Amino acid sequence: MKSQDAFILLDVRELYELEQARITDDRLEIAPLSRLGAQGLAVLSASAQSKETILYVLCHHGIRSAQVTGWLAAQGWKQVFSVRGGIDEYAQKIDRSVGFY
Repeated sequence: MKSQDAFILLDVRELYELEQARITDDRLEIAPLSRLGAQGLAVLSASAQSKETILYVLCHHGIRSAQVTGWLAAQGWKQVFSVRGGIDEYAQKIDRSVGFY
């Protein structure tokens, strides 16, 4: 997060979860899993739809992000990574100010 590297942090948590813990970064994109399931890739920005974009997928503990990462890789994304431990581990180990739930 401290780098200036070009990537998208794709948060797949539901909107009510964002009220409890949230990372603030210009590279953050919100695409709740329920919307991804219902609307598919249309919920992603044009930048995130580029299969060349580096995507880091985030959820609460890492389970949903692993599912989305696998799905995106199967769709052809080459540089898509699940954030292990999710926002919970990020808050515990890196930045407690994002909040917990």
